[in-house]
Amino acid sequence: MTDHIDLRKGGVSSASLTDALGRVSTHRAHVLDLVSPTPGRVLRGRAVTIRFVPFRQDVFDAQVNSFGRLFYEAVPADPEGIVLVLDSGGHPDVSVGGGTKFSRLQNRKLAGLLTDGRLRDFGELEQYEPVFYCSGETVKAGTADVMPIAANVPVVVGGVTVLPGDFVYADAAAAVIIPSVLVDQAFQLAAEIELEDADFLTNIRAEDPDEMRVRGSRET
Repeated sequence: MTDHIDLRKGGVSSASLTDALGRVSTHRAHVLDLVSPTPGRVLRGRAVTIRFVPFRQDVFDAQVNSFGRLFYEAVPADPEGIVLVLDSGGHPDVSVGGGTKFSRLQNRKLAGLLTDGRLRDFGELEQYEPVFYCSGETVKAGTADVMPIAANVPVVVGGVTVLPGDFVYADAAAAVIIPSVLVDQAFQLAAEIELEDADFLTNIRAEDPDEMRVRGSRET
């Protein structure tokens, strides 16, 4: 299923996708309070992951804890439609990288990056083709605070579990993590929900205020 995800899926919002997943699943799937160097752009694609943990000098090994090594371990040979997902190791105010480190996404033509950590160099990142969503911009490097430890393992971003192969959809409102087995169903339901909302708009435009005071409406 994951390998056949239609990466052109779009035309819906993170809100309708979140509502759709709420109809078929019980776990939290949306990540809030994200920003982007290019907030008008949508990030979508299949997740690969790198896990970060708080830095420990006694176990740090520059070769083992190399972002470059783990990047190429995580990213497949054909990276089209791939979103790199990085957790913050529990430090959402710390940088997990910036324009230099993440030039690899530009070079390999990934769809983009999602993290609940901060990023540096927004001015540089906004020039890249990949789309970036994070908790905010910073100027201080985070190499003394967090270190990458493993590729393509479960990570937690903004309180949401992300597995390799999940589908990531992020816009200016939120990021939504869709389990690979639910992608088609989620997008179909989201489209139906947006049609329902369009019907509500039409009905609201035509409603009688006096009648509404008596019987109320279906939306909450």
